Amino acid sequence: MPGTSSAEEREKDGRPFTRADLHAAIMSGAVERVRPKMMTVAAIMAGLLPIMWSHGTGSEVMQRIAVPMIGGMVSSTLLTLIVIPAIYAVVKGFSLRSPQQGKVIPQQVAEVV
Repeated sequence: MPGTSSAEEREKDGRPFTRADLHAAIMSGAVERVRPKMMTVAAIMAGLLPIMWSHGTGSEVMQRIAVPMIGGMVSSTLLTLIVIPAIYAVVKGFSLRSPQQGKVIPQQVAEVV
């Protein structure tokens, strides 16, 4: 599993989990999800787009089914690859404390996102 070796090295060295570690973990996780997500979306869209362009018998009913599915695939892609990692960075970033003050600095959280 990518990222495990750096986490093990960090624990072995006794270093705390920092914002840089958080950013690296989020980036490696998001990159790891790009190919499977895009392959799934491309396959589903390849099957749904011909339904959208058809004009035969029953096509009106099928188009009404295909439109929300296409929208769902687009929104789930954006959600999985952009929104969820950003929300995780904000939530997890608030739990990390600044070593100087012991408080969360909002500018550092914004840098992670």
